[in-house]
Amino acid sequence: MRVLVIGGTRFMGPHVVRELVTLGHAIAVFHRSQTEAELPEEVNHIHGDRNRLSEFSDEFKRFQPDVVLDMMLLNETQARELVSVMSGVAKRLVVASSCDVYRQYDLVRGVENGPATNERVNEDSPLRNRLYPYRNQVKDKENPLYDYDKILVERTVMSGPDLPATVLRLPMVHGPNDYQHRFLEFIKRMADRRPAILLDPQEARWRITRGYAENCAHAICLAITNAKAAGRIYNVGEPSALSQREWITRLDKIIDWRGKVVTLPQDRLPDHLQSDLQWQHHLDVDTTRIGTELGYEEPIEIDAALRRTIDWELANRTPRSEESSEYAAEDSALAALI
Repeated sequence: MRVLVIGGTRFMGPHVVRELVTLGHAIAVFHRSQTEAELPEEVNHIHGDRNRLSEFSDEFKRFQPDVVLDMMLLNETQARELVSVMSGVAKRLVVASSCDVYRQYDLVRGVENGPATNERVNEDSPLRNRLYPYRNQVKDKENPLYDYDKILVERTVMSGPDLPATVLRLPMVHGPNDYQHRFLEFIKRMADRRPAILLDPQEARWRITRGYAENCAHAICLAITNAKAAGRIYNVGEPSALSQREWITRLDKIIDWRGKVVTLPQDRLPDHLQSDLQWQHHLDVDTTRIGTELGYEEPIEIDAALRRTIDWELANRTPRSEESSEYAAEDSALAALI
């Protein structure tokens, strides 16, 4: 099989490319060349701007991809161009989406109101009622977040009659090269031997589905290599969503921190730990479908995955000037309990 990967050099992409090469597939990666990941030498590189995809249609045709994986679709305009350029060139599309498409995500953010529930979110659960989830956070229309919306991406790629698509709704992903450093706030406090990690009581119980980068990449590879995935939408992530307290316990097991979790009401937490998120709403995503239909199982077990994440975060940690004042504020909050 010949696979064209758009944006395969940053986080999960290199894992996808390496696994596909190991399986014997021919791979071309289209990217800006700003990030040159360590990829197998047989991988073909096509350098260009994904916002000018049509200018490279001749190169794509020469490669003759069977499947196109787009890791970087952010908005409807990009999705329309992808479908237009790849129609008649490729046989299938596979697109990385996000669990932020669900209405539950806006409940967590406090954008919508609704009763708290312990029901898991599956692929047929309601989507957000509001588009462009981050537009109110940016002023510059050139900012990628201004037009960002995976709902519109999904609608566009799934509506192409001549180009079957597969959508993978990815969770909160962690692992080496996680540019969002999703576990760092916990890891650095453990590494710095802080006496406690302070949480809102509801946050301590809050659950969100996560996934290790290499495991999510394996799920993507299954969608690429299995024709049964055409026309389907899959949630991806760990089989059960742990609470924040449970994640801290897992990290502690590896780091041997020996501190404790202390819960405090929002109004007693230091300013830097306060949040507008509505912790009573979980984002616990049901990933049964991809296991049933594509045979997905996580190749890297949770403790091994966390160890790799921890090692990378500590090796790449850049201390911030605010950390000393934040720690002092946390000490004051703890002292007030005595």
